[in-house]
Amino acid sequence: MTLLAIQAAKEIWQKVAHYQEASPLDVALELQIHRKLLNVFQVGPYYYYFFNVSTGEIEHTSDSVQKVLGCTPEEFSVPYAFAHMHPDDLPYFINFERKVSTFFGKLTPSQALQYKVSYDFRIRRTDGGYVRILHQVVTLEVGAPGSVLRTLGIHTDISMFKSEGIPTLSFIGMEGQPSYLNVATDSVGLPSKPVLTLREKQILSAIMLGKASKQIADLFSITKETVDRHRKNMLEKTNTHSTAELVAKALQAGWV
Repeated sequence: MTLLAIQAAKEIWQKVAHYQEASPLDVALELQIHRKLLNVFQVGPYYYYFFNVSTGEIEHTSDSVQKVLGCTPEEFSVPYAFAHMHPDDLPYFINFERKVSTFFGKLTPSQALQYKVSYDFRIRRTDGGYVRILHQVVTLEVGAPGSVLRTLGIHTDISMFKSEGIPTLSFIGMEGQPSYLNVATDSVGLPSKPVLTLREKQILSAIMLGKASKQIADLFSITKETVDRHRKNMLEKTNTHSTAELVAKALQAGWV
């Protein structure tokens, strides 16, 4: 099952890359460019990696994978991930990747750089226990229209926020583009009406980083009162009663 899944995934990834090759990886440059993205995605214990879509191989993994999964960066690879993924979630992974291929195949190169793929699955740690991973991916390198050659992936342990339920797929517009939430695997679907505004998403991401209202106000050059008003509005709009409940619901629904 694992070998068949890897083969199916690699065929999908080659299609996504339009059978083109990515340029040589410059880890230092990529990290410098995407440092801010890493901060945004950091909502719990996480690790990041660079993925060469054209070859279907992981090129570099951060040391923090050992804290999340227990394995070393050198051990973490596509075969390792597939072998340790929960058997019930593996079919979701393959179907989601097919949907990703369809979605990005319709985008221009500039649009591909503005979307984040987000879904979750369970993976087994070296101690035998499973953790639920929030799998978030942004495009680093594009080729011909509709092709993605290299991506940055962030895997965050969200077990404390989502302990049960089936995996869900979302395409998140990072710069005001329409988002597609809880996408069915048989169709890309229609744009979902944004639950949160772009500013609210930014503030929620800062909240997830543990920042207080005053720190968030300084970060976005707005007043603390404005931040507090956004926080209150988010609770009302999402029918949640605490920041913890808001964060959990946002992660489960794919709002951020």
